[in-house]
Amino acid sequence: MTYKNNHLITRDIFDKVILPVYAPAQFIPVKGKGSRVWDQDGEEYIDFAGGIAVNALGHCHPNLVKALHEQSEKLWHVSNVFTNEPALQLAKKLIDHTFADRVFFANSGAEANEAALKLARHYAIEKYSPYKTKIISFTHSFHGRTFFTVSVGGQAKYSDGFGPKPADIVHVPFNDLDAVKAIIDDHTCAVILEPVQGEGGLTCATPEFLTGVRALCDEFNALLIFDEVQCGMGRTGTLFTYEQYGVTPDILTSAKALGGGFPISAMLTTEAVSSVMHPGVHGTTYGGNPLACAVGCAAFDTINSDEVLAGIYAKRALFIAELEKINQQFDLFSQYKGKGLLLGAELNAKYQGKARDFLNTATQFKVMILNAGTSVLRFTPSLVISDQEIKEGMARFASAVKKVISAY
Repeated sequence: MTYKNNHLITRDIFDKVILPVYAPAQFIPVKGKGSRVWDQDGEEYIDFAGGIAVNALGHCHPNLVKALHEQSEKLWHVSNVFTNEPALQLAKKLIDHTFADRVFFANSGAEANEAALKLARHYAIEKYSPYKTKIISFTHSFHGRTFFTVSVGGQAKYSDGFGPKPADIVHVPFNDLDAVKAIIDDHTCAVILEPVQGEGGLTCATPEFLTGVRALCDEFNALLIFDEVQCGMGRTGTLFTYEQYGVTPDILTSAKALGGGFPISAMLTTEAVSSVMHPGVHGTTYGGNPLACAVGCAAFDTINSDEVLAGIYAKRALFIAELEKINQQFDLFSQYKGKGLLLGAELNAKYQGKARDFLNTATQFKVMILNAGTSVLRFTPSLVISDQEIKEGMARFASAVKKVISAY
């Protein structure tokens, strides 16, 4: 595929018109198909980033394109003064395949987590006490960029500098059950965690930790919230990651891959927890948008299939085999992290803090990757990426690694 560079739109315009909170690559993608992307000059890239685990079916998957096109000619938006068929269809799919009885739709992971945290506090206040408001979260966690969610997230670099933070939020080390035991009490309304920490370095919760936290929540009448915004929707090999642990949360949040690239999120919970809510307590104008939900239905049906889910572990194994070839040549990685195609390669002591160097250089060799913190390279490709594309992309990445290492 070739494209003519539109000289009216260039990368330097970004620095003049966009709020300076991002530092995007120097090329501008203009077309994507499957696991390949083309820029303004027709240069082709292999996409191992997947829009940060969003494009779970790659770019322009035909099932999603068809759903969007068909819905675009029917109904775009009605707000939540009215309901719509795609929203009800998607809600039913989520309920039929999870622990949940009720769904709340929003537009981003942050909004889903905001709703989850508000629900947890409201539930505790209504059912127990106006003082049962403590939220326990974990260091290196990430739950979104609203002021509430960024304060609950366990990375102060994202929440500092904006004035007084929401109160009654406590952070303890991840996978440290004793730390949770030391802080949880009758004033705790919720414990929130990612079964696999996404932005925090792709650390997986241990089975003992999740089982123990579930038991503590039950003991102290606190709700357990699983943030599966990044690790859910097939990313780790099952529809949702909690299934692999045999631990069921009270509330679960989903976004990113839920729409396969179209903005949508969902908060899932039980009938008992949802019973404290009534019209007007929470809401959103765009949540449950017919366009988003129609695409979400198509994404859900495609991802939640034996064909897609059964191939994820094999693709992870191939990624690691290719990474290990690079490691044997350059002595770069200390361990592989995450689950399924939420894959991290941690840099060894010599290259700690240098993850961004590898990411930036990779784009020069036409492969798109991510970092998770400063010392973990993150790969979140399409769940249906071909083996050939994995091998080809890894060959390009090997060239990038060689260039970075030669500079040290």
